[in-house]
Amino acid sequence: MLSILAAGSIFFPGLFLLSKRCLRHIPGLRWSEGDAVIVSARLVSSIQAIMASSAGYIIATSCDDIIEDQHWLTSTYILFAVPYFVYDIYAMFMCYWHKLQVKGHEDDRGPKPIGAVLTSYLRREFLMVLHHVVMVTVCFPVSVFWRQGKGDYFQGVMFLAELSTPSVCLGKILIQYKQQHTLLHKVNGGLMLVTFFICRVLLFPYLYYAYGRYASIPLYTVPFSVPWQCNLGAALLMAPQVYWFSLICRGAFRLFTGSSRSRRLPPAAKANSDGSALPSPANGYSAREREHETDTH
Repeated sequence: MLSILAAGSIFFPGLFLLSKRCLRHIPGLRWSEGDAVIVSARLVSSIQAIMASSAGYIIATSCDDIIEDQHWLTSTYILFAVPYFVYDIYAMFMCYWHKLQVKGHEDDRGPKPIGAVLTSYLRREFLMVLHHVVMVTVCFPVSVFWRQGKGDYFQGVMFLAELSTPSVCLGKILIQYKQQHTLLHKVNGGLMLVTFFICRVLLFPYLYYAYGRYASIPLYTVPFSVPWQCNLGAALLMAPQVYWFSLICRGAFRLFTGSSRSRRLPPAAKANSDGSALPSPANGYSAREREHETDTH
């Protein structure tokens, strides 16, 4: 167990540092520190998502009995991925810090104290940080110890939620480089909308459906047939997904209607129209107007 945790603790931060170093020093690239940090963080998140989704597919397709069948990859990948959520809190903070510098949030008196930046980061990204903390402090012990080796199929299906992450990360990168007007961004936005809805919003109803089919009971009776802890956990995990999806829908609506609006606006207003067409790059889910509110603080 400790060796797997140690491997994850080395792999994800190491991959981040290696990517950042390559982006900064490879001839022909030589990106700035801020750009290298932001893109490297997205790259690591995408790689973790691909690994988790692959593990989830292997586990889910290997379990004939969705309750009793076990697969060695289930607990192994959980242990390996736990350090990622700790690392990602740090990576998100570094991205936030560099974005403040790029947007000119540092005045003539010099850089803001680290405590002030940290407080602003936690206030802005509270839900995302809370999600990561819960994954480490609650989901990890529940998945490894409380399940007692049962329900590997369900765990594998939950890993598949990460299928939406690469499109979210690509969207952040395209926003960072002001590519909101490109066809790639619109295609990626549509893909993000579909994958997020299927892999994160429909995930929990599907798990209830799968158990109802296994137990030969109607879907509406499943919540009354499983331990209350399962219902509580599903509700707590699904609530932020629904919230983030609602923000993605708002961003997608503005993205696909922004071009028609901008043709009706005078030239001076077009910049604002283009800039408000997409979700904020802070966490990949929030609407652009939330970023503007933060900028005014």
